[in-house]
Amino acid sequence: MSTATRIGGVEDRSFSVERGVSAFAGLMVLLSVLLTYFVHPGFVWLTVLIGVNLFQQAFTGFCPAAMVMRRLGLRREAEIARAGVSLEPSERAS
Repeated sequence: MSTATRIGGVEDRSFSVERGVSAFAGLMVLLSVLLTYFVHPGFVWLTVLIGVNLFQQAFTGFCPAAMVMRRLGLRREAEIARAGVSLEPSERAS
């Protein structure tokens, strides 16, 4: 799913919370696999924790990483799309 919107001929490629959560989860899985292989087999539990968190987030919508990203200023995809659609033609950059 792309968050690119066209605003007055300029493409808005804002990084959304949803994309941020996916990127962070992927990074953490790769990191946990590397730690499991190179440091200690017990780090496999970090991979399990990430998987459980992603699974519960799919059903509950609760994700601590998303809360942190919102506080850091990332917007949801719906907010980004709304910002691009809500601009009147006279307000758009030429």
